[in-house]
Amino acid sequence: MLLGTADVGALLADAPTIDGFDPEPTVLQEVTCFQLSAEMRNVSREALLPPSLHPTIPAALTIQFWDVGESPLGAFTLALVRVSCRSGVRARGFTTRVICNVPEVTDRLRSAWGFPARTGDVALRASYDGVEGAASLDGDVVLEASGIDPEPMGDSDVQYTGTMNIAHTPKGPRLIQVEAHHTATRVERVDPRLHVFDPIALGHELLLPAREIAATVASESVTFSPVRFVCSTEELAFTGTEAV
Repeated sequence: MLLGTADVGALLADAPTIDGFDPEPTVLQEVTCFQLSAEMRNVSREALLPPSLHPTIPAALTIQFWDVGESPLGAFTLALVRVSCRSGVRARGFTTRVICNVPEVTDRLRSAWGFPARTGDVALRASYDGVEGAASLDGDVVLEASGIDPEPMGDSDVQYTGTMNIAHTPKGPRLIQVEAHHTATRVERVDPRLHVFDPIALGHELLLPAREIAATVASESVTFSPVRFVCSTEELAFTGTEAV
């Protein structure tokens, strides 16, 4: 059984703090979501995950850009990077970085769901012939991707996995199970292109994408359910999961 080997102390060094969990869902409307999946080099497989998570074979990561037209904090755009993994038997993604263009939303992402968010410049452009996304920190482009030649898909053909974020909580250091439910009205497959990927800025020097796999762009709404469960950072989900 493969397990993560990352140093939990190092992961927690810059981890967000959650003082309490919001009992109400958060709804985002008028969302464009561009998702790109890529294989990673196997040297990255275990080293990026805490011991309570299982790496996938092959090692993989996902990149998402969200352009949100309506939310409780107004419009915003973000980019996020997650390492593909499993928590118990469930497919998940362990977040290594989020970049958001609105400071208030950055703070909310950290304090409500434990996303490792920073404020930067993020842009997403979707049109009839493709999609382009880019994110910058301190004036430097750290992530840029695109998709071309869109082909229609069914609204339910894309499945988005749940997210695991490491954070300091009232229960101590925990992995936060974040469930974002996507309801799409339009989905297209696009041919993926990854142009810029700065591994250190996006969370770890071993974030090493090797080959683009697939990409989609969707028009949708997204609902964050209230956090119901957290997991130990060291113990497997079968025994290390607890209700909040």
